[in-house]
Amino acid sequence: MYAQHTTPQAPRIRVRYGAGCQPGGLPAAPLASAAAGYASGPAAVLRARDPAALHTLAGATMGTTWSVRLANPGFAPLEPVQAAVQQALDTVVQQMSHWEADSEISRFNRAEAGAWQVISPEFMEVMACALHWSRASQGAWDPTVGPLVDAWGFGPRANPLADHRAQLPHPQLLQAARARVGFERLQLSPAERRVLQPGGAQLDLSGIAKGFGVDLVARTLQRLGFGHFLVEVGGELRASGQRPDGQPWRVQIAGVADGARQPPRAAPRVLPLRDRAVATSGDHWHAFDLGGRRYSHTLDPRTGEPVLHRLSSVTVLHAECMQADALATVLTVLGPHEGLAFAQRQGIAALLCEHTDAGLVVHTSAAFEQLDLPARVV
Repeated sequence: MYAQHTTPQAPRIRVRYGAGCQPGGLPAAPLASAAAGYASGPAAVLRARDPAALHTLAGATMGTTWSVRLANPGFAPLEPVQAAVQQALDTVVQQMSHWEADSEISRFNRAEAGAWQVISPEFMEVMACALHWSRASQGAWDPTVGPLVDAWGFGPRANPLADHRAQLPHPQLLQAARARVGFERLQLSPAERRVLQPGGAQLDLSGIAKGFGVDLVARTLQRLGFGHFLVEVGGELRASGQRPDGQPWRVQIAGVADGARQPPRAAPRVLPLRDRAVATSGDHWHAFDLGGRRYSHTLDPRTGEPVLHRLSSVTVLHAECMQADALATVLTVLGPHEGLAFAQRQGIAALLCEHTDAGLVVHTSAAFEQLDLPARVV
């Protein structure tokens, strides 16, 4: 999704222990939420039905919340884990948040034409992924979409929690913004970790940075010796290992009706998640209505305007959340039919929910159907 809120003042961190940390549905996700499950530490003897071994860490980042469901049978101190997870997410913000004036991405966006900027390894990893899918999708994904995001009023603003101004951009402003968009103008030097500012380029990695944050947290937990956990950042999730009873972690997804903040109307589906990530993109949280038309925050860089199709959401499963996040954006821009065709060609496990006059229609790719998912609902 090509919009992201700045990180607010972090609330008090909640660290819960024992039976009180039974995981229910996670907040913030329009279509995906973590369901109950357990995980186990890599070097400990599994205690399959001991709820005291399951701990929950939580905090704030990127204008949303994060949480970790972590098995800790050895009852290792959680304060260092909490700090390491928060530091990993703070790293993503410091490098890739265009809402932060002193971030690496903001400094690049202000750089003079012809300037080469050295960027951090994580930033380079995300840029390489973004440009890969930009080329593969022929511009449906474009990390230089920032000027369009601002023109349509979805970019950084003084009060990120305020409602959208519900105004259309002036045609001349929109034309000028479109002239600055184009991933082909970027040049990367991976060996030197440098990126060239061609002049007026404004990066916006909102459709991929959050997913990368999930991956970075997963790497952090693995580095600390944990092998069984469920990470969630603003609705994007990644699972590692399994529950102590041998079952995978479970994630619930469902279609969402038109109109913001309405509950799901389609029967939810439970996905088993083991060593896999899931990301969802949708228009039901960031959009505005004007003149009888709904304007989604999902912008098509090729046209410079919000998408016109009626996709409600796209859910993608992948080994990496960064990839799933980017692909969910690509498919959302492409729409139900072109997006499904793209998923089929690329072997992407995707579920697309489309609103039609006859009701909600769900499209699934062959790779999604081959995941051997349970058909039951909850």
